[in-house]
Amino acid sequence: MKDFNNKVAWITGASSGIGESLACKMVKLGCKVVISSNQLEELKRVEEKIIASGGKCGVLPFDLSEVDKIPGIAQQAIAVFGGIDMLFNNGGISQRSLINETPLENDRKIMEINYFANITLTKSVLPQMIKNGGGHIAVTSSLSGLFGFPLRSAYCASKHALHGFYETLRIEHLKDNIKVTIACPDRVRTNISFNALDSTGKAHGRMDERQDKGITADQCACEIIKAVKKDKIVVLIGGFERVSVYLKRYIPSLFYKMITKVSVT
Repeated sequence: MKDFNNKVAWITGASSGIGESLACKMVKLGCKVVISSNQLEELKRVEEKIIASGGKCGVLPFDLSEVDKIPGIAQQAIAVFGGIDMLFNNGGISQRSLINETPLENDRKIMEINYFANITLTKSVLPQMIKNGGGHIAVTSSLSGLFGFPLRSAYCASKHALHGFYETLRIEHLKDNIKVTIACPDRVRTNISFNALDSTGKAHGRMDERQDKGITADQCACEIIKAVKKDKIVVLIGGFERVSVYLKRYIPSLFYKMITKVSVT
């Protein structure tokens, strides 16, 4: 089991939802945290909550869509407490649109935020982790990173790409004591559907019915932290829907029969 006491964790997407829960829980385990998102006021709210609980917290706002700025941001994050022991790559964006109604610019934006920004963050802290004798990178993927799902084509593609990158990273840098955990939640009650891009590139603006019936952000964060503690490579998080992963692997005909019944409206 991993000891988090006095470790430094950098958490993206930390102004709400899973990221906020991760930050608060990691502090309770003895971590110092650097929290990031593009919502400064919400980050300040989370910071105040953490400081009130006796925790140590640095705030570093930035926008994941501005990938070219990330290496400089990473150096600032490292400087806050003198290093980064754990990176929680949690920030991202989703989608709610059919493929033939999704302009290519939306695909590019989602891939830029969910994939290129994500791996740029990792590449920016990796040398320091190696120099310091190791580190742990936790990535929030999705069950949709393991199979396709209606109205999520670009989102699914970006999450699939993360799996290929991080599985390779783990293999290449095992000798450097770099740990990787890929978390694959199903439905979590967060604002992700509100902020998802529709076919026009605007926010979807409402909570999905399925999303509203999901697990809480706290429950999801607990499962991610538990997986990091145990150095798990991949963890499936959620309810019965996790069975879909095994159906696709072992009974693909049944899986595809079920998935085609999902509403696309």
